[in-house]
Amino acid sequence: MKMSIVVIGANAAGAKAASKAKRINPTAEITLIDRGTFISYGACGIPYFVSDTVEDVKELMSTPVGVVRDHQFFRKVKGVTVKTATEVIAIDRAAKTVCMRDCQTSRETKLPYDRLVLATGSTPFIPQISNVNLANVLTVKSIEDAELLKSLAVPGTRACIVGGGLIGLETAEALRHKGLQVAVVEMRDQMLPGVLDWEMAALVEKQLRQQGVTVMTGSAVTGLVGDAAVEAVQIGDVRIPADLVVLAPGVAPNVELARGAGLEIGPTGAIAVDTRQCTTDPDIYACGDCCETTHLITGKKVFIPLGSTANKQGRVAGINAAGGEATFAGVIGTSILRVFAVNAGKTGLTEAEAKAHGFEVETVLSPSHDKAHFFPGAKPIILKLVAERGTGRILGLQAVGEGAVDKRLDAAATAITFGATAEQVAQLDLAYAPPYSAAMDNLIVAADILKNKLAGHARGITPREVKRKFDEGDDFILLDVRSPAEHNAVGIEGAKLIPLGMLREKLEELPRDKEIIAFCKISLRGYEAQKILDAAGFRNAKFMDGGILAWPFALRTSDK
Repeated sequence: MKMSIVVIGANAAGAKAASKAKRINPTAEITLIDRGTFISYGACGIPYFVSDTVEDVKELMSTPVGVVRDHQFFRKVKGVTVKTATEVIAIDRAAKTVCMRDCQTSRETKLPYDRLVLATGSTPFIPQISNVNLANVLTVKSIEDAELLKSLAVPGTRACIVGGGLIGLETAEALRHKGLQVAVVEMRDQMLPGVLDWEMAALVEKQLRQQGVTVMTGSAVTGLVGDAAVEAVQIGDVRIPADLVVLAPGVAPNVELARGAGLEIGPTGAIAVDTRQCTTDPDIYACGDCCETTHLITGKKVFIPLGSTANKQGRVAGINAAGGEATFAGVIGTSILRVFAVNAGKTGLTEAEAKAHGFEVETVLSPSHDKAHFFPGAKPIILKLVAERGTGRILGLQAVGEGAVDKRLDAAATAITFGATAEQVAQLDLAYAPPYSAAMDNLIVAADILKNKLAGHARGITPREVKRKFDEGDDFILLDVRSPAEHNAVGIEGAKLIPLGMLREKLEELPRDKEIIAFCKISLRGYEAQKILDAAGFRNAKFMDGGILAWPFALRTSDK
């Protein structure tokens, strides 16, 4: 008797599970069910369709050679039967059937299964605010959402995006490119919370403002204002005019079917699965945005919905549902996005996350170019590397800049996955030629600085901490060791200039009883200044991590 495998949900995870199950067990009858009309599309491409970067919505539903992944494609190419506009409303585990309802006729039928795969995905989180059902208030999750948003994206329209995460910022860029007035409102004190630490997020916020986007952090939306359609967003006593509102504060896993069937829901609120993507029922698997996974650094369960993870989990679920053997160990939370001219991403833990999990950490900010500095087209990037004190194990990397950050993130993701230390990362044999990197890639440089910090040779202090010292009136000296020309062109208000080449001659100008924090463009000279001061007997010398390129606050500029 042929095995019957039913997959609920026909996007990234479900489509991958169904296709892989058929390849593993060619005689199995595979049925793929989805309550929507469109299937197997790249939801992550929606902002680029809205901005016209992707011209035709069919491109989001097509293979690399341009074949649309529809019913006919799955039947003829994959050998999978697809039922769309069909909602599964219940699972009978004892009878091993699913109850389906036709979304057009409301007719209910049952379908038996030997193995069941849940790929029910996630739903945009709708905040508990007043008037959220007004017209022109929408989310960005489905093809239908994409087409509606694009139709409303008329130049001059005032758009407000609620949520400063990945989806929110990608949508902000898309709408700005279409000529809309755009504001982004985030309730936490920074953009991209959970993706970047504050000082790295500040660099992204700077880019948003330069592109004409209004950025409001630490601002909780309390309601929407309007009669039939939205007219404004209420933030406490402040009212922001808006003709269009995009709700993008995050997503919640769709677990209603699983909960109704008595399957275990994990501590994250998503479906609990083991490394085989198996639920608490041995004949039911789950994959994609509806289920949780394990963080490879902390060992704890996490809910990190990403298309890359969904595809990998779907593959594993499909193999096992069809009788094969495969495992998915977990993730380290690698993510990346483009915001206008800036690329930003992270892998592993941020400093804030690492501390929250009880790690004692050391960090470094390392600015550089993505190529050899003399090569045409070289662009700046800033890396933030996080390591565990004591062991030197790399816990995370963040990268922001106009240049190529993806290759550094990917190299770090590999190193973190296999438990590499700063010493090991510093020895990586990375590809080098001037069109691709400096001879000492920025990731190598960051690891070397981290080694020096961990060994106690280098004592860094973050730009944010320096700013705090200024704001609180601390008695210290911020020492600019750049050239007079660099100092006069742009600088930090309150800094004292002594070029590095003159520092040994002018040590008497510096009080030995004060904290001295040296900096330059990227703080390589700042570190050298710290070592000169150390050798001269100064007891409290440091350098500012990342130099002036990592300073996220206002700078003094020349009037000339």
